[in-house]
Amino acid sequence: MTLDLRLLSSFLAVVEEGHFGRAAARLFLSPPAVTQHVRRLESQVGARLLDRSGSPVVPTAAGVRLAGHARTLLAAANAALDDLADVTQEADSGRPLRVGIMGHGSAELTPAAINAYRRARPEVRVEIRQLDFTEHVTALVEDRVDVAFVRPSPDDERLVADVLTTEQRIVVVHERSPLADARTSGVGVADLTDLPLFSVPGHTPHSFTEYLYFDDRAQRRSSEFAVTPQEVLTGVITGRSAGSGLRSFARYYAWPGTVFVPVLDARWESSYLAVRAGDDNPEVRIFRALTAALAKDMGPGINSRPLESG
Repeated sequence: MTLDLRLLSSFLAVVEEGHFGRAAARLFLSPPAVTQHVRRLESQVGARLLDRSGSPVVPTAAGVRLAGHARTLLAAANAALDDLADVTQEADSGRPLRVGIMGHGSAELTPAAINAYRRARPEVRVEIRQLDFTEHVTALVEDRVDVAFVRPSPDDERLVADVLTTEQRIVVVHERSPLADARTSGVGVADLTDLPLFSVPGHTPHSFTEYLYFDDRAQRRSSEFAVTPQEVLTGVITGRSAGSGLRSFARYYAWPGTVFVPVLDARWESSYLAVRAGDDNPEVRIFRALTAALAKDMGPGINSRPLESG
């Protein structure tokens, strides 16, 4: 039996997101396509891999075991592609455009920009790479991606960044948190004194930690570490930590048991498209121009959408 890496990728995305729709959005596929991939994989291995009876969707015992193998196989495949990149670029003049996305990127603008580029440049392959909170400088500097949807603006002279969306700040808390009752009225930064915001590794860029902790005005830290939105939400629903983000975070990560609370007096923050300074790749310039044009049309409406909570 040969395992299809595409099927494994879809399965692992559902495991990590706990939701078929969010997994599809992460992979830029339709939900029916992701569902079909999982069904084909279950047929191949001869076992049910996901328990779909509740929310979030959780892996079965067989699914937990396969998820570990899937991570290893996909990591090995990516490592092989990276190792062969210089050779394959000589043999194939069509270098892909590698798009890095931290979390949900710039909300609805991210898939719109990627799809616009695909329509404009159908001959260029697009590779999507998920970035964790520690990578919003290193992924570009180390040439692992060509463009990156990140927040906040990287504080590094080797990079330049365009403002895409500007949104109200929110915190995400457990539904039994004392702050949960303020989901409609909102809170101030001073109200976050006892909120245990999740911790990040020491090599996380300082500009990101300032953003995360409201310029260090929210001073309490949880013992729980996180570098992805999924890890943030796991800490929230298990009552071990809280998170912060932009308003659109609520639309993409409305997990059961979580509540999203506006922080009324916090400075509004932006998401950015970052690229290497002086990059002369014409595809980067095209992608950057298309994204900037879409941001002018879509950006103002993104923060006006309702703040949804699970």
